[in-house]
Order: sequence, then C-alpha cells, then structure tokens
Amino acid sequence: MCKTKEKVKSLLNKLPDDCSIEDVQYHLYVIDKVCHGLEVADTEGTIAQKEAENRLSKWLIK
Repeated sequence: MCKTKEKVKSLLNKLPDDCSIEDVQYHLYVIDKVCHGLEVADTEGTIAQKEAENRLSKWLIK
C-alpha cells in the first residue's frame, strides 16, 4: 500500500466521525508541511537554537 494512502487512513481513523472536509484538508496540509520540513532538515541540516533566537529577535517589537 502507498505510504500516502496509509497516512490518510491513519488520519481518518483519528478524526471524529463528524469532522468536515475542511478539517480533513487542514490536517492533511499540516502533515504535508511537517513531513516536508523534516525532509529539508535531513537533507540541508538545521540551525542551532541560539542562531534561531538571534534570527527571530530581529522581528520582535521593542
């Protein structure tokens, strides 16, 4: 079975029976973005916590 199909089945089993199509779409979107981020981290590496804090500090309103 396709890995994507397994992920969708697993998601549908976890969601409540009265969920909407939009709920399913949102969860699939989040799963896709997280998986993509993990793939990028594996191939391109990550940055240290301190470096992330330094980069984000430029966005803080002071």
